[in-house]
Amino acid sequence: MNYILFDGPARNALLPFTFTRPVADILIGIMTIRQKWEMHLGSTTTTLTEEYLSDKFPMVELENNVMINASFLPNAVLAEMVGNLEPNQVIFKGEEVVAFYTQEDQEEVDFDSYEIIEYNEDCLTVMNTWDIFSKNAAAIQEDFEFLTEGRKSQTIPKSVNVIAPENIFIEEGAKLEFVTLNASAGPIYIGKDSEIMEGSVIRGPFALCEGAVVKMAAKIYGATTVGPNSKVGGEINNSVLFSNANKGHDGFLGNSVLGEWCNIGADSNNSNLKNNYEEVKLWSYETEGFAKTGLQFCGLMMGDHSKCGINTMFNTGTVIGVSANIFGSGFPRNFVPSFSWGGAAGFSTYITKKAFETARLVMSRRNVAFDEKEAAILEHVFEESKKWRKE
Repeated sequence: MNYILFDGPARNALLPFTFTRPVADILIGIMTIRQKWEMHLGSTTTTLTEEYLSDKFPMVELENNVMINASFLPNAVLAEMVGNLEPNQVIFKGEEVVAFYTQEDQEEVDFDSYEIIEYNEDCLTVMNTWDIFSKNAAAIQEDFEFLTEGRKSQTIPKSVNVIAPENIFIEEGAKLEFVTLNASAGPIYIGKDSEIMEGSVIRGPFALCEGAVVKMAAKIYGATTVGPNSKVGGEINNSVLFSNANKGHDGFLGNSVLGEWCNIGADSNNSNLKNNYEEVKLWSYETEGFAKTGLQFCGLMMGDHSKCGINTMFNTGTVIGVSANIFGSGFPRNFVPSFSWGGAAGFSTYITKKAFETARLVMSRRNVAFDEKEAAILEHVFEESKKWRKE
């Protein structure tokens, strides 16, 4: 069967992360949403997403296609239902379309002619940016159970101080000595060829993905995910870092999400709780205003390729776009548009020529090419985000 993951109505609520990727490629738990679906279905997937992203994330459409709303995370029951779909059947959860089997062009789908199947059980969804960290504990638990079922962990080194070792799984090639792992509150997954340096103290739920590094004496609370080839240090609480992101030094990151190729300067901190303990509001790209999150704890949302200098301070509920460069004393405003350069004293436009030079250097350090597809995506984001910059 040909499976296609589509962005669905939540795409704009997941900006700035969906400026540069489909919803399916958001990391939550131990894997991206795409990886979860592919492993549950035993099949590859393609993507129906924004046109400017389609060169990098193409769609393969055949005569028979099952379309899956990428905001829904699979579980065994839901994946089986999707795998058993027949032509002109659609799965709904409430008023949301989860998946449907079509033999028609995407422009011609009319659900009035479909057989409706109701899915009434619980499942995880990613409908807002803050879902990525607030639902990360449940996502880590689900992924951990799925990935480790019937498998045996590598041996925990004798120098490691361990609580609840039955909830710890270490993949081949991982390195860790003289660290403390407390998995009593949730599982700890240590990915292939990753490293936890000595002196680090980690409390689950926690996921260290392939090739990622925890630097010396880090303090990490659950539920935190460190994406593939990312590096972390200092103090981190309930945060998700996508692949190739760096928060390598002292400083606090809490209830936050960092996109790919982000870098947090040494001794930088974010607030995740307002001084008056009120509900946190976040910038909404849909309403172009600040929207309620329903959360008392909410920190920093930083889009791909954005960076901050040393000793940067972020207010509670700050949203940073793509390819922003932030530095200087004081608190920058709590919405920084894409391709902004500056800080509390004010911002100018970070022109694409300079931004691309930096991106090329940063990516080359990880042996990843900054190619024409990447440049075209960022050019589109630059143009789309003009209206929010004061130029």
